[in-house]
Amino acid sequence: MTHDPLLAGLAALATDAPEGLLDRIAARWVGVPSPIGELRVAFTDQGVAYVHPGDGFAEAFRGRFARPLLPAERPPAGLLPALRTGRLGRLRLDLRGMSDFQRDVLETVRTIPRGEVRPYSWIAERIGRPRAVRAVGTALGRNPVPLLIPCHRVTRSDGVPGDYVFGSAAKERLLLAEGADLERVRELAGDRVFYLASDTTGVVCFPTCHNARRITPRHRHGFRTIAQARAAGYRPCRTCRPASA
Repeated sequence: MTHDPLLAGLAALATDAPEGLLDRIAARWVGVPSPIGELRVAFTDQGVAYVHPGDGFAEAFRGRFARPLLPAERPPAGLLPALRTGRLGRLRLDLRGMSDFQRDVLETVRTIPRGEVRPYSWIAERIGRPRAVRAVGTALGRNPVPLLIPCHRVTRSDGVPGDYVFGSAAKERLLLAEGADLERVRELAGDRVFYLASDTTGVVCFPTCHNARRITPRHRHGFRTIAQARAAGYRPCRTCRPASA
């Protein structure tokens, strides 16, 4: 890391700084493996604050958070399994400095199960801002902790992965590793089918919902809109909540 005047000043103090002071004003960083390669992760006394692919990490962190960085001896407990599985467990996140809108977007993204995807419009509807689809995309692009908050699970309704901080190829690779069948979503979208319903349960779902995956071909029906599915007598799934799209 480059020379930091703040850290140099603290080192020059005549007496030791109060215990915990350094961790309140500086962040620690560590390099860790992930499903998409080596990452740099910064964390504070409040939790993990930043996940970055590596090149330009220190400059990007300082420009965004205005905090000095110190190397850490080890990653926070739970970080490695959280990066691998997308499940936080007891791992804390430091999302200070984000707007209420950004927090709402990211908290909603956290509810998307592994192996499933949701469209941007679903996020906008779930947070009560149905016309803010473009703003949702911007908020996801500013997600400081990708993988830990799985913004890769938000895609276009036609099955195209869309933008991602680590690139669209990495996004698709993550989704395929989780079991999301994007090719099937794209095939359905090509036929103008965005929802799948079962005539045995009377329920309509997103195609990647685990309930939709269990529908056998003879009992499967496709719809372009939820309104069409409702008119045919189907109710929206209470798990994937497609009515929010």
